[in-house]
Amino acid sequence: MTDFFSKERITASPSFNRWLVPPAALAIHLSIGMAYGFSVFWLPLSKALGIQDPIACADTMGIWARAFATDCDWKVSDLGWMFTLFFVFLGTSAAVFGHWLEHAGPRKAGAVAAVCWGGGLLLSSYGVYTHQLWLMWLGSGVIGGIGLGLGYISPVSTLIKWFPDRRGMATGMAIMGFGGGAMIGAPLANTMMSHFATPTSVGVWQTFAIMGVFYFIAMMIGALSYRVPPTGWVPKGWVPPVNNGNSMITNRHVHVNHAHKTPQFWLLWAVLCLNVSAGIGVIGMASPMLQEVFGGALIGEQLKLAELSPDQLLRVTAIGAGFAGLLSLFNIIGRIGWASLSDWLGRKRTYIIFFALGFFLYISAPWAGGTGSVAVFAGLFCVILTMYGGGFSTIPAYLADVFGTQHVGAIHGRLLTAWATAGVLGPVIVNYLRDYQLDHGVPASAAYNVIMYVLATLLLLGFICNLLVKPVAEKHYMTDAELEAERQLAHEKSIKLNGDKIESQQSESHPLLALVAWTLVAIPISYGIFSTLQKAWILFH
Repeated sequence: MTDFFSKERITASPSFNRWLVPPAALAIHLSIGMAYGFSVFWLPLSKALGIQDPIACADTMGIWARAFATDCDWKVSDLGWMFTLFFVFLGTSAAVFGHWLEHAGPRKAGAVAAVCWGGGLLLSSYGVYTHQLWLMWLGSGVIGGIGLGLGYISPVSTLIKWFPDRRGMATGMAIMGFGGGAMIGAPLANTMMSHFATPTSVGVWQTFAIMGVFYFIAMMIGALSYRVPPTGWVPKGWVPPVNNGNSMITNRHVHVNHAHKTPQFWLLWAVLCLNVSAGIGVIGMASPMLQEVFGGALIGEQLKLAELSPDQLLRVTAIGAGFAGLLSLFNIIGRIGWASLSDWLGRKRTYIIFFALGFFLYISAPWAGGTGSVAVFAGLFCVILTMYGGGFSTIPAYLADVFGTQHVGAIHGRLLTAWATAGVLGPVIVNYLRDYQLDHGVPASAAYNVIMYVLATLLLLGFICNLLVKPVAEKHYMTDAELEAERQLAHEKSIKLNGDKIESQQSESHPLLALVAWTLVAIPISYGIFSTLQKAWILFH
């Protein structure tokens, strides 16, 4: 079994069709991306016992007591800890296991991720069935979070090595799946909960169980489909760029244990953290922001949000949900679009655009809200979200440019601690600033203005950090002997054909198999896009 999952077993021949690898990565990322959509479970779970209305716990009962209580319903805030645990353990596991992944290979890492994510959902299903909140924290939050981290970084190094000529596009194709997972999983989960709901059940434990099995199968198919290129392989006809000493794209390699000793690592850490902090702040407040800024104008009534009737509030809430879905779609478009564009623009210039254009758009948001045009306001934030998603998908290629490809997966894993930090920083800035202003009498429709200016300041700092990124100093690169030793530790094979360079012999091999693989991932993506556009249409209707 160990040999079956070994890196040596999945080293491809030069005739392997590299276009089979992105669908494998998408199968994993579309599965773990459901982590973004877990909020669809909060309200049903908050009345898992009461069914129609929640059965409140005693006021004197603390959070740990509620975690083990079986006679009262959970608070949404208690359930929300699962979401926090997702991204804490995603960043932690990616940082801890990144170096192991480079040696073990993507198949083994992907298989472990499938066991953790699918198994975590099954454990959560049992937790709902027995009404034990701690089992959900452990199952989906901790074990599932580890699966998120391993699944997220499993294809990065492999795709960059298969697509040295299109690094940005390759990582963008995979990482867009993480943004699109909720777009597929959330409406599917709603459908299943409605199907399984009975007078004695809200249908969540059954939904968790089915999704756990389904995601395990999809992720295992993806993991088993991974292949790595032999050392020295290059696409047919591609000539690596010559590094004249000033280029941002190196043909050397920095060891993962030395990357954090360079200023480039911490500058890129700050670049990712600041870009994500600003974007995740918008995602977290998207729906309430739209509702509070426009209020009754969303449904043609010149009333403030607090003045609307319950029926009107439901209509406004539906429009807010459509806005959140639309932002998710543009998040995905940005992941593939900006990452692919970075292959032509260069990674540093791409981030210059992110920060410069983003700064302008953030400071323009109060003006957009003041125009009274929902379309202008929504369009502005759709562009912002493309750059939020683009930041995630472009950073692996940026790391490969700066630190080389040998340890890029492990270095990327450690850099993802910036994501975990941003996941706390962004929402804290937004939530506390909003509450502070409301407490001091600022109208809800104007409470987001100062927030936009603060988030724009974060982007300005990111702009400066990105400008400071330079090529790595010579002393940090591995010597040829160190590189060869590392490749032996990583169990890399080199098939010698016409010298050291191994060109693809049949770039169009297995055309039917590649078509089938892409079709299988295109079907759920199309379903997610259709469901999202259906909900978002009311925003402009």
